[in-house]
Amino acid sequence: MKVIDLTKEHEQLYFLCLEDWSDEAREAGPGRSIWYEKMKAKGLRVKLALDDRGEVGGMIQYGPVEHSFVEGRDSYFIYCIWVHGYKKGRGNFQKKGMGKALLKASEEDVMKLGGKGIAAWGISLPFWMKASWFRKHGYRKVDNMKGAILLWKPFVKDACPPGWIRKKKDPGPTPGKVTVSSFVNGWCLAQNLVNERAKRAAAGFGDGVIFRQYDTSDRNVLYEWGISDALYIDGKSVRTGPPPSYRKINKLIAKRVRKL
Repeated sequence: MKVIDLTKEHEQLYFLCLEDWSDEAREAGPGRSIWYEKMKAKGLRVKLALDDRGEVGGMIQYGPVEHSFVEGRDSYFIYCIWVHGYKKGRGNFQKKGMGKALLKASEEDVMKLGGKGIAAWGISLPFWMKASWFRKHGYRKVDNMKGAILLWKPFVKDACPPGWIRKKKDPGPTPGKVTVSSFVNGWCLAQNLVNERAKRAAAGFGDGVIFRQYDTSDRNVLYEWGISDALYIDGKSVRTGPPPSYRKINKLIAKRVRKL
């Protein structure tokens, strides 16, 4: 196994979160590639883990915390680390040390770049970005927001721990219309999928439904709302993890349209 920096050869695979076999991944549209082109100029780093056959089985993406969706300085932030674990497609690469190798490689890279520490987000549920996994590798909890845990590993004594950016306001309804508000950062394929489904569903209702998309990779937009990735229908939050189907989003919009 070895860890390499992202190359042109593997960009399309990275844009699809290694799920090049998945129709859902392709349904998410070009949001990930657009975000990547924007953020690589701001210090975004991507590494891939390859097995002994040269097959890509894992990835990690991280960048300066100042350009992430958390508050911090002089450190880096891990957007996600992912080792392909499905039998279909590329196959199951988990339980082979790829995650550990990717994390170690990113930490060493950040130290070389002069970062004072590295942060990550995690959840308590045991399926992805597990907070307990990061704790096992020396990270500690520094903030918590509705179950989303912010973890931190300082490299020097004067490193300043990061914090969540709190929500400032919710989007409101529009009189006489149904308003679908999509907040999307671009880094997450799943959230890009939600955005594309919501956009497509809203368009099917004609002028009676307004679709508003907020690009929260723009720091000013993020600070204005305090929301990174989310979906609202007439100001009511829609659960986006796991991504709701197009049919479900369509039904939620239709229900609001009938009440006009």
